[in-house]
Amino acid sequence: MSTPHLYSSLLQVLDSSRAWLCYWILHSIELLNEPIPEETKSQVIEFLRLCQDENGGFAGGPGQEPHLAPTYAAINALCILRCKEAYDVIDRAKLLKFLFRLKKKDGSFRMHEGSESDIRGVYCALSVAMLTSIWSQELTKNTAHWVSRCQTYEGGFGGVPDMEAHGGYTFCGLASLVLLKEGKLINVHKLLRWLVNRQMRYEGGFQGRTNKLVDSCYSFWQGGSFPLVHRLLNKTDPENLDMSCWLFNQKALQEYILISCQAPHGGLIDKPGKTKDYYHTCYALSGLSVAQHFHNGIKGQDTVVGHYDNELIPTHPIYNICVPSAIQAIQYFQHLTYPVMPDEIQISDSGDEAES
Repeated sequence: MSTPHLYSSLLQVLDSSRAWLCYWILHSIELLNEPIPEETKSQVIEFLRLCQDENGGFAGGPGQEPHLAPTYAAINALCILRCKEAYDVIDRAKLLKFLFRLKKKDGSFRMHEGSESDIRGVYCALSVAMLTSIWSQELTKNTAHWVSRCQTYEGGFGGVPDMEAHGGYTFCGLASLVLLKEGKLINVHKLLRWLVNRQMRYEGGFQGRTNKLVDSCYSFWQGGSFPLVHRLLNKTDPENLDMSCWLFNQKALQEYILISCQAPHGGLIDKPGKTKDYYHTCYALSGLSVAQHFHNGIKGQDTVVGHYDNELIPTHPIYNICVPSAIQAIQYFQHLTYPVMPDEIQISDSGDEAES
């Protein structure tokens, strides 16, 4: 295959991930503590405005169907820009209606209209609802119990009840329960045992599932779960909790990312032998940030491998945007009026919306 055709094929695959590309790139830049040019901010704002559906939510690209995953990515990207112009792109009233259309009576959320529901949908819905201050008890009714049913016999979480435990699904489930303040519904010690055994003894990075290979993206999906577990254990078992570090080998993870996962000309890779991409760059850097910064709610402690220039900005363990970006967005939206729903929303067993 010639080079032009190769690039054309790759771009076609990413056409529905353009909102994700905005998030992956912007979050990588903010982690590196590099400024985002004003022109770039304006371009991102206008592009994501085109991705917003007239009935609420965001699509992966202009003219496509709205979907919870790019909605999460687009809202995170807009929050990273930290300006009123970016925040005001989000139509909160229509976003709220969009979330209710995807909500099912069992508490789960579908990824898009007509699709299946899984734990990713729950996390994406809760994350954007909390960031934009449109959360309500009605929106989250039964959700915590549905998420708790996704914990497996191993201790991690599957995408739906009775499925295999997986790093990405585990983060989504755990973050959702922390947002809902319902960590008591799961076996945290069993979860911790599963998580610590996902760090590879030789490589230092994390695998996504039992008996799988190491992958740098799980530096965040698995590594990012430890601050959340720490938060839960700090409430229930503080006397047995180390208050100086996370419960994984932070140094080994940093060494895996810095030594084995940096591409020669920039960017990060899955593992040696793979090519660089924005997805792995974003989540490897996010995991590196988690490994560098410990904070127990009272005081923090940094553990930076190598030169001090390796230090990244701390990322928020729930939203995975940098802490100042999350705080500023939440404070902005909290001062806005809660969106008024035009009619009472009834949620059917299939998740379809009915208005009375």
